[in-house]
Amino acid sequence: MLKLQIPKNRMNYLIKQIPLHFDAARLEQGWEAFHKGRVAEVDLQGLSVVATVADQAMQTAELNLENYAESTCTCEAGANCPHIGAVFFSLFVPYGRPELLLQQLKQQIHTRRKTTRSAAPVPERKPAPAANVPQEHALPVDWHRFFEGKFHGFSISHQHSIETFYDSALESLPPFAANWKQDLRELYQFHIVLFMMRKIEQFYQETKSSYLSYYHENGCRITAKHCEDKLVECVESMDLNRAYSAEPKHWHATMRMLGESALQGKDSPIDWLFVYRIVWWKLTKQVQAQQEEVSRLETLLAKKEMLPKKRDVLLAARAHFHIMQGETDRAFARLEQLTHPHAKEFFLYVNAYYHEGQWEQVLVWLRWLFNSIAAAGQDDFRTFCQYWLDTTKHLASDSEWVGVMEALLPRSYYYYTAYLLQTNRYRQWVDLQLANRISPLNLYGLELKAIEDHDPALLLPLYHQAAERAVLEKNRASYKTAVRLLKKLHSIYKSIGQDDRWEHYIYRLADKFSRLRAFQEELKKGKWIR
Repeated sequence: MLKLQIPKNRMNYLIKQIPLHFDAARLEQGWEAFHKGRVAEVDLQGLSVVATVADQAMQTAELNLENYAESTCTCEAGANCPHIGAVFFSLFVPYGRPELLLQQLKQQIHTRRKTTRSAAPVPERKPAPAANVPQEHALPVDWHRFFEGKFHGFSISHQHSIETFYDSALESLPPFAANWKQDLRELYQFHIVLFMMRKIEQFYQETKSSYLSYYHENGCRITAKHCEDKLVECVESMDLNRAYSAEPKHWHATMRMLGESALQGKDSPIDWLFVYRIVWWKLTKQVQAQQEEVSRLETLLAKKEMLPKKRDVLLAARAHFHIMQGETDRAFARLEQLTHPHAKEFFLYVNAYYHEGQWEQVLVWLRWLFNSIAAAGQDDFRTFCQYWLDTTKHLASDSEWVGVMEALLPRSYYYYTAYLLQTNRYRQWVDLQLANRISPLNLYGLELKAIEDHDPALLLPLYHQAAERAVLEKNRASYKTAVRLLKKLHSIYKSIGQDDRWEHYIYRLADKFSRLRAFQEELKKGKWIR
């Protein structure tokens, strides 16, 4: 686990506890073990510090930072053995000189003994057991307080620590709810993921100024995606409407907590807007809860002074409830007010309608996304084109799809050119290559063969353009390239029985570039001119 300095308040707690559990002799033995360097592998595990202490045999001491009485050691001497004392002094090093602390604590122990002898004997009190497990009917805020305690002090020190946190949280936190009833156990699992997402965002903010920020950010984004997938898995496995009705108090607190995290508009590796919308979209029957959230959003939007990014998030959240109620036009009116609309933020709706087979709704969203897709990243652009292509299969005509692909050229070149070949629109395919000045040498042989089998004459302008463009580069290598293209052009003329036209063309070409001696030499090598 991660090595770190314990917080000052925990150190102060231990300093108060040591005189209550140690006598002076054992405390000095602990200091001696520390002084001789016998303490090794000091790790933080939840709210306990675990260390290895070399004695006659290797001992493992666990020092509980919240309830000292639960501290243990493999030497079986309990919470007041020299090994525990050695670990205690090793933890004090960042705060001062352990030998001075030893003298101070010994004085406290002698003073306490004198006071105890003079006082009347009182029955020994056992410390109350710590409430160190989450309670089934506690509110989510109490669960999160427990989560924070389990991972108190955890911080990133290298690029894999965030993945370590993710694995540790998923492994250590769920067993506490193993015997809870199903609704609360599933909600508890949801909150584990929500806690991890909030913690990842915290790590991201804390490490932005580090010289290793690239590695930390990359780790945060990868783990954030795992969390989002895990949360979607949780939501899909639950009947949220039934669960909300069964535990309204818990779910009301949950949605408030989610709203607080999701609607800040902060720079974050978590796609909070996606998380917020996917959960609310499942709560279709909770009309009163929706109305309360809409009212809250309206109140927030009414504030005049607000950062544009936060306002965009609130507008998108408010539009989401219009969409849930089937008011797509009103949602678009809200979304048109966005300062920086990003296409990927709305693929949630396209994807949902796509999988439900609501092709008219998919088409409505694709048309609305057209204006923002031009500025989208390549992955989002590819997703948009694939949605369009799949939707076109369910329409009476593909004319709109073709128009969209033409309007998005040159970015849509690869999708458009593939579609033209699939639909046997060979003339349009050739026109597309001519418009983009694509050489046949840069095209796939199978594509050229398909057109040649259909109508070889369609390829003539493509080879004409490429050959003359190569000649105009005016160097020996480009002349050789031109000759390669001319050989193919000659074979096409021959296959369509137009040898005379070829002869006329080649002599005109030679005459046009008569001053290019190197090119003339290449033509003579091909035995096209004398």
